[in-house]
Amino acid sequence: MTTLPSTQYAVQLVGPSQLKLNPAKSIPTPRPHEVLIKIEAVGLCFSDLKLLKQFNAHPRKTDVQAGLNPTVLSEIQGYVPNDKPTVPGHEVVARIIAVGPLVKQHKIGERVIIQADWRDLRTNGSNGAFGYNFEGGLQEYCVLDERALISSKGERYLILVDGNASKGSSAVALVEPWACVEDSYVTRERNTLKADGKAVIVSDTPVNPESLNLPFAKAGRPAEIRVIRPQEAATFANESIDDIIYFGHDKATLDILNDKLAKCAIINIVLNGQKIGSPVSVGVGRVHYGMTRWIGTTGSNPADSYKNIPATGELRPRDKVLVVGAGGPMGQMHVIRNVCSGLADLEVVATDMDDARLASLSRKALPMANANKVTLRMINTAKEKLTEMFSYIALMAPIGALVADAVVKSSEGAIINIFAGIPAPVKHDIDLDTYIARRAFMFGTSGSEIEDMKIVLRKVESGQLDTNTSVDAISGMAGAIDGLAATENRTLAGKIIVYPMLHNVPLIPLTELPKHYPTVAAKLHDGQWTKAAEEELLKVAATK
Repeated sequence: MTTLPSTQYAVQLVGPSQLKLNPAKSIPTPRPHEVLIKIEAVGLCFSDLKLLKQFNAHPRKTDVQAGLNPTVLSEIQGYVPNDKPTVPGHEVVARIIAVGPLVKQHKIGERVIIQADWRDLRTNGSNGAFGYNFEGGLQEYCVLDERALISSKGERYLILVDGNASKGSSAVALVEPWACVEDSYVTRERNTLKADGKAVIVSDTPVNPESLNLPFAKAGRPAEIRVIRPQEAATFANESIDDIIYFGHDKATLDILNDKLAKCAIINIVLNGQKIGSPVSVGVGRVHYGMTRWIGTTGSNPADSYKNIPATGELRPRDKVLVVGAGGPMGQMHVIRNVCSGLADLEVVATDMDDARLASLSRKALPMANANKVTLRMINTAKEKLTEMFSYIALMAPIGALVADAVVKSSEGAIINIFAGIPAPVKHDIDLDTYIARRAFMFGTSGSEIEDMKIVLRKVESGQLDTNTSVDAISGMAGAIDGLAATENRTLAGKIIVYPMLHNVPLIPLTELPKHYPTVAAKLHDGQWTKAAEEELLKVAATK
């Protein structure tokens, strides 16, 4: 094992909104099943703030209840559920520097990025995650247990990167957030009743399920199909039904049914020419985190509703796209991906409430849009009211009212991508009459899959995608907490990259680099972060 110091710098979250910089956190020696990684770079993410605010109330900070037995969990040094202090940071590139004697699939010297979403390790309402109930990357060294690092499909959550570091640390660390963007477009949507699931038909009048011509999955029918009257709906446990077909238009019944949707459930509202008549309190947070889906038809045939579900969340040719909150780090990624999609006759409208953020986005995205013959417009909605209709709407701010507004702005067949992580318990009044009449479809995704990261990594390594276009500021450990505050307050337009081995470097926007490190600033390209600038920073600002 490489000789290491006994302590390291780390940012620790010790309670709700209680961050501290610990200059003397111990560096653990890996146990038999563990690997020790040295962190090269960490990107700060708005999702870190949800953990910061909620701490042990966050569903990914709670106990792992399935996927690893309690004895194994007790042996993992970096497992810190509930009120134990944790280290945030999940957008990471690192190198393996030591392994325990029982480690089989990881080797010393491997350079890796981390798929932070460990979906096989189930918590109550979510899953285990690196940077949440397992310590994350805002530290110089981190220990991980191989038994938690292999998916049920046998895939590694530590994804191999080019070993010779031909791509800079920032570019590779940013694969993770770009993969979350990718996942929201390539995610596949279910358009049948769930095989082996629980389906409930809610109707005031008798219904024969066999006469409805319902779409069943190739894998088979639901294990159970029950027909009930609306007043019986309350007897079901919350989050227990995979498919609900409701023949009716009663708001109070819909409020009850909303809570019965299981993870990845679909509710199908069959209005039969009627109207609900008032907004319905929809669990918009669960559309994102629970991947619940709402569909419906103004007619009487429930099979028609499933035809409105798109195969994926992808853009379509001739879409008129609205990206709300486009000036922020994730919004910029969405805009850049969209204008580079290669789809015909695409129009993209990017909105924000900050001129500086829109100007930053324009400098990056407008040349790409022009090169790809995509119409791109920037609108400050604090100054100009937006009254247009859109066929694709992507929401970057975790605000329920934006979902309601997206329904109003939806054209026929619109797709509403609830990308921002609205907290899971949040509900908001939605005009479902308009939503159903326009055959709109809202969906959400959380995190990314291993394959999403591999797709983006290939784009980065081949030169097809430069993730460094996202970088707006850099920092060492001295500026990491300020960086999280800047992320929360949206004072910077792009991503913040933290280099943990640089103890004393404060938060520095790229525009201010000449004042701090002129030789680093000289290696920017048109004001954008580069591998050469990164190498110069690590050279001139290295901790003595």
